[in-house]
Amino acid sequence: MLDAFSEPTFRKVLGSKLDEGPKHIILDLSQIDFVDSSGLGALVQLAKQAQNSEGTLQIVTNARVTQTVKLVRLEKFLALQTSVEAALENVKSF
Repeated sequence: MLDAFSEPTFRKVLGSKLDEGPKHIILDLSQIDFVDSSGLGALVQLAKQAQNSEGTLQIVTNARVTQTVKLVRLEKFLALQTSVEAALENVKSF
């Protein structure tokens, strides 16, 4: 679950990884069953942070997460992938 309760820790941990780590991050949310507006906000902020450092945030999703992202029309901004393999292929293109 990525909600208002877990979002601050999620954002802090991933934000620091984006600051210190590789330019391209693959985030596997395929086992997440719920994302609320706080979680979506964190994903948007982290995607922007990755873009600002000339990297990408590839997000592996499942049907529920994808549906939530599409509901708020963020699917064109967030790099959603259907599998880790697809995310790896997408990263190779950079």
